[in-house]
Amino acid sequence: MTRPVIGIIGNNHVIDGHYVTHGGGAMNSSAVAQVARGLPLVIPADPKLVSVEELLETCDGFLLTGGRPNVHPDEYGEEETPAHGSFDRSRDAITLPLVRACVERGQPFMGICRGFQEVNVAMGGALYPEIRDLPGRSNHRMPPEGTLEEKFALRHVVTLTEGGPFHRLFGAREVMTNTLHGQGVKTPGRRIVIDGHAPDGTPEALYVEGAPGFTLSVQWHPEWNAGADPVSRPLFEAFGAAARDWAARKQPLAETRRSA
Repeated sequence: MTRPVIGIIGNNHVIDGHYVTHGGGAMNSSAVAQVARGLPLVIPADPKLVSVEELLETCDGFLLTGGRPNVHPDEYGEEETPAHGSFDRSRDAITLPLVRACVERGQPFMGICRGFQEVNVAMGGALYPEIRDLPGRSNHRMPPEGTLEEKFALRHVVTLTEGGPFHRLFGAREVMTNTLHGQGVKTPGRRIVIDGHAPDGTPEALYVEGAPGFTLSVQWHPEWNAGADPVSRPLFEAFGAAARDWAARKQPLAETRRSA
């Protein structure tokens, strides 16, 4: 059986201070291939190289990955400050319209960390530049020291909405997750439903209300240990099922427009 093509949004990297690359974490590809059972395709997120229309035609679903650069605050009407960190305007230019197009078409996507924030911004929401600076909030950033196992260790509970899609998917109202982010949702965008919170009130799970396709997105990193983790596995399995369903019934974009 042909696997659905899952576009993995890549990030810009510079190796040894000179060599520019586009890449995605190997754990994202492994989670897509081994748990979602899709064909992972790393996308160079740069509008000079790819277009949203081409991506919609080529892929059956999209994984909006985490990344160190943040969504530029200009995308949600705020001024840039040092607290906002580094940016990737090329990725912004691809992912934000891609999210909106997928919502409209019902094409599945799943957002992770920065991807979670991209979904909110794409739908008109805003972000805090640094969660740990807010009164009463915890430090959600990656621990600066330790092994990968220690950095991605489960660190806090996420409480989910009774009867919501995440509760139904996980079969529990409270789940343990890792946490490796600095920014977070400030104002939910249009149709964005915050479906889970950390103990300090930070939004951790969301979906797009009324969207015909899969839009579940999380602030944590479920790609870590995805095949064995009781929270990550059902999330990637559900995403993969949605991509297979899309692949089985999709129409080329040109046909969709002619029939509209």
